[in-house]
Amino acid sequence: MWPDTRLRDLFSIDHPIIQAPMAGASGLDMALAVSAAGGLGSLACAALDTDRLHGVLATAREKTAKSLNVNFFAHAAPKEYPARDAAWLGKLSAYYAALGLDAPDALSVGPLRPFDAARCAVIEAFAPAVVSFHFGLPEPALVARVKAAGCKIISSATTLDEARWLAAHGCDAIIAQGFEAGGHRGMFLTDNLGSQTGTLALVPQMADAVDLPIIAAGGVADARGIVAAFALGASAVQIGTAYLFTEEATISPLYRQALADAANGETAVCNVISGRPTRVLANRMARELGPISQNAPAFPKGFSATGPLRAAAERIGNRDFSAHYCGQAAALGRETTAYSLTHDLAHCALERFTPHEAQ
Repeated sequence: MWPDTRLRDLFSIDHPIIQAPMAGASGLDMALAVSAAGGLGSLACAALDTDRLHGVLATAREKTAKSLNVNFFAHAAPKEYPARDAAWLGKLSAYYAALGLDAPDALSVGPLRPFDAARCAVIEAFAPAVVSFHFGLPEPALVARVKAAGCKIISSATTLDEARWLAAHGCDAIIAQGFEAGGHRGMFLTDNLGSQTGTLALVPQMADAVDLPIIAAGGVADARGIVAAFALGASAVQIGTAYLFTEEATISPLYRQALADAANGETAVCNVISGRPTRVLANRMARELGPISQNAPAFPKGFSATGPLRAAAERIGNRDFSAHYCGQAAALGRETTAYSLTHDLAHCALERFTPHEAQ
């Protein structure tokens, strides 16, 4: 028996293990495999327009009746600062020249748009079991529509203030994103990295601060981490980096090799790739321009500055400009399938819980 069943009951899943939504690295196959194994598979949909979102959810409905989590971003659209953008492109000009590229004339926001009414209408049509957000929550009217469709809502908090805010604005559970986690920091009430706390300290404080189930994220990659998270007061875990090692991960061979070497490498929280702090496998750009730069463009415009550099460099086997998201527990990753990983994590964690519960 799991020692806390609130998330299992809330999401109608067998095991309180959530596969993190990872744009570009996790697709429908991974989500379906995780849900088939009894966990909660997640779909990263922040970059999908309404047609593509509709197509993904329609396919998911055809393939499974199990619970899925559909994830969006809730960031504010960036303000326009042409002079700042131009200055940043100037800093990148030597990299462009070295790769034989022409730098863009301006920076665009690209496909990463905040959750809006049009995509909310698609969610209402399909009513997935869970809808999750990063960078806070969308406007109250959209939250109300998602809840009225019967979806459970979760979002990431990186501080106690953010957890309290999410609890007061409609969340059914809260992801405690520890500083160890890979990918973008979910910060939305602060931009101070000094406020960011490790999972070990964050989860129990958050469990005490709000009367909602807490999902531990960051540094959890095996059964030991799951048991520790529950001991700290979590009702579930969200795991990302460990799923990057699975067959279903939609990542490049270069990314896979970087993960394989992660035990000998390092991660860095940097804002020079996207414009927001994000934990990645450290590379040349993070070291030379960051890791944190006050001159970086507003999120998500940073991607349009680094995108051409990344593509050109990766074609020659170079990851100097790549956003290879990775948490601090990468050395615990093992090559397997998403189904097997979910099953084994649950089985091994339950074995560790049994002696405690028998006392």
